[in-house]
Amino acid sequence: MNKTQKVLAAFLVLIILFTGAVLSRIWLFKPQSAVQLVKLPAGEYNIETWGKNYPLYYESYQKNLETAPSPTGYGGGINIQKSERQPELFVNFKGNPFSKDYTEDRGHQYAMHDLRESKRIGPAAKGACVTCKTPYLEQFYQEMGWGYASRPLNELMDRAKDHPINCANCHDPETMGLRVINPAFIEAMQRRGIDVSKASREEMRSYVCGQCHSEYYFEPGTFKVIFPWDKGLTPQEMYEYYSGKPNGFEYDFLQTDSKVPVLKAQHPDYEEWQNGVHGKFGVSCADCHMPYMRKNGQKYSSHWMTSPLKTLNESCSPCHTQGQELLFNQVKAYQDNTWQLQHMAGENVARAHEAIQKASQIPNVNQTELANARELLRRAQWYWDYMAASNSMGFHNPVQGLNTLGQSIDLSHQAVNAANKAAGTNSL
Repeated sequence: MNKTQKVLAAFLVLIILFTGAVLSRIWLFKPQSAVQLVKLPAGEYNIETWGKNYPLYYESYQKNLETAPSPTGYGGGINIQKSERQPELFVNFKGNPFSKDYTEDRGHQYAMHDLRESKRIGPAAKGACVTCKTPYLEQFYQEMGWGYASRPLNELMDRAKDHPINCANCHDPETMGLRVINPAFIEAMQRRGIDVSKASREEMRSYVCGQCHSEYYFEPGTFKVIFPWDKGLTPQEMYEYYSGKPNGFEYDFLQTDSKVPVLKAQHPDYEEWQNGVHGKFGVSCADCHMPYMRKNGQKYSSHWMTSPLKTLNESCSPCHTQGQELLFNQVKAYQDNTWQLQHMAGENVARAHEAIQKASQIPNVNQTELANARELLRRAQWYWDYMAASNSMGFHNPVQGLNTLGQSIDLSHQAVNAANKAAGTNSL
């Protein structure tokens, strides 16, 4: 064998070795084209059973047990009392259990535990409170219809066996298709002319979140859960809806000092997103909060429902190419500005409660002006609380959010002026 032949032979050996290595790698880490569908029985609510059949999803879902602060310092998964940072809550929610216990939300696995431990829940609490805490909602509604809402909460929690929010809230166990089990969401969408059963998969990737991350109220007497969307999903449109005293509902509580009939906002995240740039451009909740991941060649949707800032590459980079540092700083800027105005709005609402209380104690106070002051403050507190109760600290819709807080601050000042006018004084 001459020199040329030896070189060619050596080159051929290298090619064979390289090809073998590539083929071996492909064989060992062969991508799975799809998750193998396993049909589970209807009514299977045990998370471990689901986890045995869908291990990657289960593994990521278990990360929701982690408790950590948010990357930007707003929200996060540590259940500290919000009043530690916002002492104005003691005034604004005086006369309501939120003044006693208002912690940051934790991951879905803590839903039932935190409900049981909440100081806002007493022996008289109704079953409506379990609506978004467990997949057993499906069973309760099948058995009792809306009658479950007026049952004792403790009774339903005992039946739910501490199975918190899990796969069955959002997936049909037999087909794994996305589904909505909250009848309040289904009914609210029907009133808006939307049939949830005909929704596309991409729409369902937001509907499954919206069925719980939304504003609601309890119908007086029945405790039926109702979403206030008949006039629209902006804070202004929802306030207009509430002003009509729908189904006999007038307010959530009377503030003890000012006697303002307060509307308590309940995490209107879906509404914020719906009217924000991501919602308007068709980016679903899951696109950002449950991004696609890969492990051993298998693609799956992360079920670690957390801040997209913890998964910036997977959550944001598919659409944004500006770089992770710039994206993070932009989000933090939105949230810093929102927090500044939110805190300011909350403090102004508290001052307005105090001004109205003082005015109401003056003999011969102008009752017409005092009623006007209370109405102005009722709206101001709703706008502030709409933002304070949301989980994104303004990011879901920064333009609407800052405008809403600006209106709250202005309305609080108007309420103070009206209280002063009612009392016949320039300052209180």
